[in-house]
Amino acid sequence: MDNGQLFTWTALLTIGGASLLTFYIVQYTKVLVDRLTVRWGLPTDIYAVLIAWIVLLAAQFAQGAPAWDWRIYFLSFANAYIVAAAAAQIQIKSINPPGGDKK
Repeated sequence: MDNGQLFTWTALLTIGGASLLTFYIVQYTKVLVDRLTVRWGLPTDIYAVLIAWIVLLAAQFAQGAPAWDWRIYFLSFANAYIVAAAAAQIQIKSINPPGGDKK
């Protein structure tokens, strides 16, 4: 994603674009999801994988991938773990920015 550019379907197929959107969606919705799943609980990391999977599938379909091809679902699911892990790193860096503990 170039500086100053909004998300594009092509950008959402990159780890940077998909992880950033996953981070934003999870951050803005996790309190609501926690309230809705209070009885059985949904760990945030699993929620992030599900969001990443949806983001990757949406980007694939928007780029013309056939919905009937099972490989799209499997590969997007596998990549969702990588995207969710990258989104978690964005979360960690936003709370503890590099160089923030200068004494």
